[in-house]
Amino acid sequence: MPRRSVAVPSLLALAAAVLCVAVEADDVRVRRPLRVPDVPGFLTLQCDFHTHTVFSDGKVWPDIRSEEAWREGYDAIAITDHIEYQPHRRDLPTSHERPWEIAAPHGEKLGLIVIRGSEITRKMPPGHLNAIFLSSVCPLETPDWRDALIAARAQGAFIFWNHPGWRGQQRDGVARWYPEHSEILEAGLLHGIEVVNDREYYPEAFAWALEKDLAPLASSDIHDPSNLAWHVHEGDHRPVTLVFAREKSAAGIREALFARRTAAWSGTTLVGREELLRPLVRAAITIENPKLAIPAGGDGYVRIRNESDLRLELTGLGPASGLTVPRELVVAAGGTSLLEIKVPAKTEAGRRLLRFDATIRNVLVAPGEGLPYPIAVEVEVLPASP
Repeated sequence: MPRRSVAVPSLLALAAAVLCVAVEADDVRVRRPLRVPDVPGFLTLQCDFHTHTVFSDGKVWPDIRSEEAWREGYDAIAITDHIEYQPHRRDLPTSHERPWEIAAPHGEKLGLIVIRGSEITRKMPPGHLNAIFLSSVCPLETPDWRDALIAARAQGAFIFWNHPGWRGQQRDGVARWYPEHSEILEAGLLHGIEVVNDREYYPEAFAWALEKDLAPLASSDIHDPSNLAWHVHEGDHRPVTLVFAREKSAAGIREALFARRTAAWSGTTLVGREELLRPLVRAAITIENPKLAIPAGGDGYVRIRNESDLRLELTGLGPASGLTVPRELVVAAGGTSLLEIKVPAKTEAGRRLLRFDATIRNVLVAPGEGLPYPIAVEVEVLPASP
C-alpha cells in the first residue's frame, strides 16, 4: 500500500495544540497576588482563615488548598475543617489533625503559611466559630461548646465568629447578637468576626467589630475547588483578609490578629478601621501632577495613579474656585485616571488652590460610611490664547 502523507496543516494544528497545552500547564503554576501596598511599619499580607477539605465537607485534598491559595496570591491560609460535621466518614477516617499535617508541608515548599485550625459547629446561638493557631484540634471535640472554646483559648488560639448572618441559621440574613456572644466576649473567648463570608457582606457584623473591638475578617469558607467557586481565570477573586503584620510569619500574623490590625476586602469593597485604611489608600494613590497650568477657556487633567488592584470610587469633588470639575471619579485599579478641569473663558488669570473634601465610597470605615480623603491640587490659570 502506498504510504500516506501527513498534511502540513495537520502538523501545524498538532504543534499548536501541544503548545497550547504546555502554556496552560505552565499558567496554572503561576502566582498572581492582588496588588496591595504595604503601609508604614507593616507588611500587608493576604490571608484566608476559613477553608475546608475532604476531611469534613470540602471537596478537595488538603494540599490542593495550599496549591490554590499560593496560585491566587495568598500569604497564609487556615485549614478549618468541622469537628462535629463529618459527611465523608464512610470514605475517610475521622482524623482532625490530618488536614493540616497534609497541607502544611506543601505550603512550606511554596512559601505559603498554613495555620492549623478548626470550625466549632453549633446551632445558633452561638453559631459557628473558628479557632486558629491551634497546637491540636482533638481537645476541642467535646459536647459543650463552651468547653471547646476554653480548650482553644488554653492553646492560645485566635477565635472568631463565622458568617453571623448565614441564612442557614438566620433565615432573613440579618446578623443578631445574642447574650451568648456577650458571654464569650466578656470571657475573652471571641477576638474576631467575619464581616464577609463567601460573597455576603454583613454590615451588622462590621458595626460590632468597631463597637466591641473585634478584628474584621473576610473569608471564603471554600468547599469546592477554587476555580469552580470563583472565576479565577477571569480575574474573579475570593474574599481576602488583609493583615498588617510586622513580619511574614505565623507569629507575625497571630500578633497582628490579636492587635486587630486587619481589613476585609471583597469584590470592589474594602472595610476596616480608618486608621488602617487611610495609610493603605495613601500608599496606593499618587497625584502625578499636583500643579498644572490651564489657559482661560481651556481644560486640563489631573492624573491620579492607583497602585492597587482595588478601584477607588471618589465622590464629593465638583466645582471649585469658579472652575468646572466632575463630582465623581473612578480611579481605575492598577492604572491612571484623569480628573478633567475646565476653565471658563472669562476666568481671571492667577493661581488657585482647589481643595476637595472627597470620600472614597467603596472603602468603608463604618457601615455605609466611606473613607474621607481630602484632595488638593494647584491650578495656574493662564491668560486666554489670542
